[in-house]
Amino acid sequence: MPVLSFAPALSLLTAFQRVSPVGPFHTLLRTAEARLRPSRITPYAPAVSAAQDKVLAGGSAGPHQLATVRHEAGRGATPTIVLGGFVPDATEQVFLLRQFLRRSGDIYYVNYPRHGFSLDLFCAQLDDLVDELAERKHQAPVIFSVSFGSGLLLEWLRRARLAGRNPGLAGVTLVSPVACVEDVISPTAPKPATLLGRALKPYFESTPATEAGLIEKSRQIFARLFEAGAQNRTALQTLMTMGELGHLRGSVMEAIRTISPTGARERVQALRAMSAPPDYFSPALLPLTSAPALILFAENEAAVLDAGSPTRFALESAHRAYFPSGRVQRVANPFGAPVQHASLIFHVFNFLPPISAFYQRLKTGKLPAAA
Repeated sequence: MPVLSFAPALSLLTAFQRVSPVGPFHTLLRTAEARLRPSRITPYAPAVSAAQDKVLAGGSAGPHQLATVRHEAGRGATPTIVLGGFVPDATEQVFLLRQFLRRSGDIYYVNYPRHGFSLDLFCAQLDDLVDELAERKHQAPVIFSVSFGSGLLLEWLRRARLAGRNPGLAGVTLVSPVACVEDVISPTAPKPATLLGRALKPYFESTPATEAGLIEKSRQIFARLFEAGAQNRTALQTLMTMGELGHLRGSVMEAIRTISPTGARERVQALRAMSAPPDYFSPALLPLTSAPALILFAENEAAVLDAGSPTRFALESAHRAYFPSGRVQRVANPFGAPVQHASLIFHVFNFLPPISAFYQRLKTGKLPAAA
C-alpha cells in the first residue's frame, strides 16, 4: 500500500532535517507527506472568551481589532500556537514547518487584524485560547513566536506574572524576538540603522495628512525584506515547488497590500507600548515562566535588530533569569547565504535542527541544562 511504502522515507525525513543542508530530496519527501497525510487550515472560534469579552465590554477595544484564529489538525497531544511577525500572517510564517509541527499536535495560527490592533485585546484572546487548551482540553500548548510575535509573547507573560497567574504552557519559542521600539531604533542615533527601523520611525512623527504616503513606503520596505530572501530562485526550488512559491508570495504580498494605515499604526503603537525586557529585570517579575524555552537569533539580524537591541542583550546575557529552563542558540548557515532575521521560510533547514530538538525534548521530558 502506498502509505506503508512511503513510511521509511518519511521517517528518514526527520533525521535528514536535523543534520543535512537543504536538498531537493527534502522537498520531495515533504510534499509526499503532504499528499499522503493532507490537512486543511480552517477558521477556529475558541469556546472560551471570558477575557476577550471583558476587554470588549470595557470599551477600550472594538471587534475590528480582534485577531482571527485558524486551526490545523495534528497527530499528537501537544498543540502549537503560532504568533507571527508584523508580516506575513502566522499561516505563512511557518509555511514550511507545518508538517513538522503537526506531528506534535494541532496548530492554532493567530493572524492579526488588517484594520486595527489592540495589545489589551490580543493578550485577552491569548489568555482565552491558552485557558481553553490547557485547562479545558488538558493539552498545554507550545507558543511558537516570531519577531514582533515574540514581543507580544513576552508582554503577555509579563502581564500574567503581574496578575499573579501562571499560564499552563508546555513550552515557548522565540525566533528573532523584537519586543520594544529600541530593538529596531536606537534612541541615541540620529537615524535608524536598520531597514525595519526606517520603516517604523515615521509612524512616531506622522500626522493623518501624511499617513497615506507613509503606509505605501512601509509596504515597499516590507516587500523588499521578503523579496531579498526570495531572489535566489534556484535555491528556492530546493525548498518548495513553484506552485508553493507562487501561493506563498501571493499570500505575503496580499497581507502587505491590505494592511490599512490604521492597522499599521496600531501595530506600531503596540510595539511602542511593550516593556523592554531589561525594564522588568526584577525578582518580583521574573521568571516569566518555568516552561522550557528556546530562543533563536539568526547569524545576520542587521536588517531588523539594532546593534544595541535591549531584548537581545537581556536574553543573551541573562536568559535564565527570564526562562530558568531556557536556552539561547545562534542559527547559522555554513553552506550558503547567511541566515537572516526570522528567515523561517528561506532558511528553514537551518532553523529546523534546534526546533526539532526542542520539541523532541518536550516529548521525552529530557531537558538539558540551559546553555
